[in-house]
Amino acid sequence: MPSRLHFDEDDFLRCRFVVSPLWETQEAVRTLRRPDRQGYHAPWLRRIRAVADGLDLTPLWLLMPRHGHSPDWLVPPPAGPAASVEEELAALRAVDPHTARADTARSLADTPGALDSATGRAWLADPARMVRELTDALEAAWEVLVAPDWPRLRALLEADIAFHSRRLAEVGLGGLLPEIHRDCAWRSGTLTVQSGGRYERRLGGQGLVLMPSVFTWPDLISTFEPPARPTLVYPARGIGGLWTEPAATTPDALVRLLGRGRATVLGALTDPASTTALAHRLRLAPSSVSAHLTALRDAGLLTSRRYGHQVLYERTPLGIALASGATAPGDG
Repeated sequence: MPSRLHFDEDDFLRCRFVVSPLWETQEAVRTLRRPDRQGYHAPWLRRIRAVADGLDLTPLWLLMPRHGHSPDWLVPPPAGPAASVEEELAALRAVDPHTARADTARSLADTPGALDSATGRAWLADPARMVRELTDALEAAWEVLVAPDWPRLRALLEADIAFHSRRLAEVGLGGLLPEIHRDCAWRSGTLTVQSGGRYERRLGGQGLVLMPSVFTWPDLISTFEPPARPTLVYPARGIGGLWTEPAATTPDALVRLLGRGRATVLGALTDPASTTALAHRLRLAPSSVSAHLTALRDAGLLTSRRYGHQVLYERTPLGIALASGATAPGDG
């Protein structure tokens, strides 16, 4: 039996998108042990494997059963649309240990031998210590696995939200949800999800949290069991090109027209991105990238819009035509 969420009128007004650095951290840790998730992320895996081997991820892996419950308290949906990792870690450290204990015991029971392991018994005997240890483990994983690439990841996630926000305005929630993953279906105010647990829940004005994720691919993850906030985590758009490095050379025709710096920035904007993300991707100074973006926008080749604390840039139709024409066969 699939899961079903029943929406009331107020729920349509309370659906929102969020980005979570800690969620990406947890799923990055999970990806290290999931070959079925590693296809698109092979370049990242090759690059971080040595430093990942220096982390003790065993405590986190103990709470990641292949089939079963992962603790909801460990990575709850962030309160704001773009919470910082510092805010999320602070919230994690403030979790009630007794609530965490019951949730963790359920997860340990889904991994053979985990409940009776030395670590499992120690955690259940001292849940306050467990909260500290697991928070510290997540923080260490964040710093090594995710933080170095966070500008690139965040830009992709924010671009996904910008795209799906436009789709929400165009087709409504009932049209959007089946688009974000094939396991979602919508009929008469009810969302049906084929994957994950089997729950029936009336939202009653809580709405639904929609969270794009890089490392969740290809899974759709739902948190529908009360009292957790109803959340749907889906693979972000554009993952296939996420770890692609910029071209070693910029087409000569585009360089002659715009200059090398501006041509490189225009060519790199295959998806909406921020100044920081582009600077990270192109290994250029943010001040230089910012100047090029401003010039390209003033020339009508880019548009910009604000999302949270970030400004995202994307090509206009003229910018797309120019970049495409510059690389067409026989150009120059």
